[in-house]
Amino acid sequence: MQQSLESLVRLLESYRGRDKVIRTVCFGSQLVGGLLSKSADTDLSHRQLGKSLLLFSAQLSHCRTTLRLFDDLAMLAYSHSYGVGVREDDPAVRWISVLSNVADQLYYPCEHIAWAADAELIKIKSDKWWLFSTVLWGASLLLGILRSVTNRLKNTFILHRLMRAELLSFLRSMADLSNAIHWMPPGFLWAGKFPSWLVGLMGTISSVIGLIQMVNSEQTSDT
Repeated sequence: MQQSLESLVRLLESYRGRDKVIRTVCFGSQLVGGLLSKSADTDLSHRQLGKSLLLFSAQLSHCRTTLRLFDDLAMLAYSHSYGVGVREDDPAVRWISVLSNVADQLYYPCEHIAWAADAELIKIKSDKWWLFSTVLWGASLLLGILRSVTNRLKNTFILHRLMRAELLSFLRSMADLSNAIHWMPPGFLWAGKFPSWLVGLMGTISSVIGLIQMVNSEQTSDT
C-alpha cells in the first residue's frame, strides 16, 4: 500500500505523470457520466450524477488545454534534437517521425489560438482553429500508427518486448484517432456520431495505455 502511494505521488509530481492521470480521470468521468446520463434504467439521481461527471470531465479537459500553453518549447526542443532523424536506420521510420514532429509542432499554436478565441482574448472565431488542431492531431496519430506498423514488421523476429511496446502504441493511437475523427466536421466518416460514453471509453483506453507505457519506461530506466 505504501509503495503504491509513493508511486502515485511520484507520478503526480511530474508534469507528464500528472497530465496522464488527469487525462485518465477526464475520460473515465466522461465514460461513466455518459452511461449514467443516457441510460433509461437509471433513476433521476444517477442521471444527475452522470451530468455532473460530464461537467467535471469538461473542466478537466479545459485544464489540460490551458496547461498545454507551455508545451511549445518542450516540443521544439524535442524536434530540434531529433532533427531529420539521422540516427534512424530505416529511412521510412525517419521521415514518418519527422512529419509527425512537424504535425505536433504546428498543433500547439493552432490550439492556443482556438483557446484564446474562446477566452475572448482575441476577436476571431475559434471553430477553424479547433478544426486545424484536430486535423493536425489526427495526422500525427496516423503517422504514429504507420510508424508502429513499420517497426512491428521490421522487428517481428527481433525482440518480444519491442513488439509489445509497438502494439500498445498502435492501440493507443487507434483509440485516439477514433475520437479525433468524431471531432471532425459532420459528414466525415463517423464525425459527431459517438455518444459521450464511447468518447470516454476510447479516451480511457488510450489514457490507461499511456500510463502503462510511462510506468514501464520508468521501470526500464531504473534498471
